[in-house]
Amino acid sequence: MSLSGKVALITGGSKGIGRAVAQRLAADGASVVINFKSDSKAADELVAEIGADRALAVQADVSKLDDIEKLVNAAVARFGKIDIVMPNAGVMAMVPLANLTEAEFDRHFNLNVKGALFLVQKAVAHVPAGGRIIFVSTGLARQSAVAPGYLVYAATKGAIEQLVRVLSKDLGAKGITVNAVAPGPTGTELFYQGKSEQLLQTIRGWSPFNRIGEPAEIAGVVAFLAGEDSRWVSGQVIGANGAMMV
Repeated sequence: MSLSGKVALITGGSKGIGRAVAQRLAADGASVVINFKSDSKAADELVAEIGADRALAVQADVSKLDDIEKLVNAAVARFGKIDIVMPNAGVMAMVPLANLTEAEFDRHFNLNVKGALFLVQKAVAHVPAGGRIIFVSTGLARQSAVAPGYLVYAATKGAIEQLVRVLSKDLGAKGITVNAVAPGPTGTELFYQGKSEQLLQTIRGWSPFNRIGEPAEIAGVVAFLAGEDSRWVSGQVIGANGAMMV
């Protein structure tokens, strides 16, 4: 599926799922704006891999509205428009109710929800008809049993899924689709941190394929949503690997 001539803006795009998405969309022909918060080395390496003619790295803390505006302006100044917006940056700390602080609550919602929503608000002025907004939810939002530590993270992703449903009606009038991918356990560097082999084996068992998903597999679903074949898909949350939903 060709994305030639399209421009994608991906927050948290230098690592993990965001990096895999940037690589896949670039391979399909898109130019990509890769947002990062602090690790310029990883972002610059990705720009070099894709080619500086079709990739731009922009530092911004997308939990802050001024930085969001800076990011959008940089994307438009370089490429003239934005066709695909993927608010991928997020935080996930394991904090049960007894240990929850206002600061931790705000940190999650400011990045995972406020940042994602206002990125879309700032970007859509530059998104033509046929544009794509692709949020990131989680398989946890569809499970009936979620560990207590996921309390605030899961709440932010519940909010994201409601944004998808409502914004699809708002932006549908402009010919822009709004969807989300909801990955199950995915083998990023962040995912593997602090997990024992015993725990990883348990997590593998949740999948009908008895394995953990790969970022490139999530990127494949995003590529579908970014392309022309998804023009009749909007307001949907799509599970993006073999995690069991119960």
